[in-house]
Amino acid sequence: MSLEIIDFTAAWCGPCRMQKPIIEELEVKYKDKVKFSVVDVDENQDLARQYSVHAIPTIAVLLDGKLVSSFVGLTSKEKLETEIGKYL
Repeated sequence: MSLEIIDFTAAWCGPCRMQKPIIEELEVKYKDKVKFSVVDVDENQDLARQYSVHAIPTIAVLLDGKLVSSFVGLTSKEKLETEIGKYL
């Protein structure tokens, strides 16, 4: 079973800058269990479209390559940990 978290972001996005340290903290905590990726929507518009990203930040949660949930807007560490816990 493979769990991946994708953080869809942009350099100009204030809430995205607030999301970044939360994602980085989770990445350290779950480094051996979860793959973390950061995707700049300005540089990767096709990928953002593929995951139906219409607002940022958006956090996509993938299990074995399939989207199982997503969060739009600044998302708390606790909420993301709860979601990760469902799949570990």
